[in-house]
Amino acid sequence: MNSIFHRTSVRKYQDKLVEKEKVEQMLRAAMAAPSAMNQQPWEYYVVTRREMIERLSESTPYTGCAKEAPLVFVACYRRECLRPMYAQIDMSASVENLLLEADEQGLGAVWMGIAPIKDRMELVKKIVGIPDELEAFALIACGYPLKEQTQQDRYEEDRIHYIE
Repeated sequence: MNSIFHRTSVRKYQDKLVEKEKVEQMLRAAMAAPSAMNQQPWEYYVVTRREMIERLSESTPYTGCAKEAPLVFVACYRRECLRPMYAQIDMSASVENLLLEADEQGLGAVWMGIAPIKDRMELVKKIVGIPDELEAFALIACGYPLKEQTQQDRYEEDRIHYIE
C-alpha cells in the first residue's frame, strides 16, 4: 500500500539501465490487473532502442520527457476481445498496476496517454511496428529517478458523499 501514497510521475531519470527482473515484475503486476469478463486485452512492448525512444518522445506534445528514459513501455490492447468497449478501462487498471510496481522496485515512471486520440495511436503503432490487431493505448517512460519526489496529498473531504 505504500506505493499508492509514494508514487509520483517521474520525468527525469538517471543514466542507468533497468534490470530485466524489474521489468518482468512490472509486467507481471500490469497483467495482474482486474479486467472486464477477465478479457485481459493487454499486450506490452518494452522499448530500450534509443532511436525508437527518441521517436516516441516526439509522438505527441506531451511525450518529450521520454527522450532520456532508459526504457519506454508501449501499452496496447487487442481490438478483438470479449468486451471492446471496456478495453481502455482494463488498460487503465493495468497501467496503474505497472506504475505502482515501478515505485515498489525503486523506479520512477510516468504515464503518457495516447488513446483515444486516433492520430497519436496510429503514429505510435507506426513507430513501433505494432500489428493491426492491436491498438496503442499509452506510453510509460520508466527508469531510476534523477531525484526523490514527494507525492502531494490529493485527499479532499468535501468530495466525499455518504449516503446512510
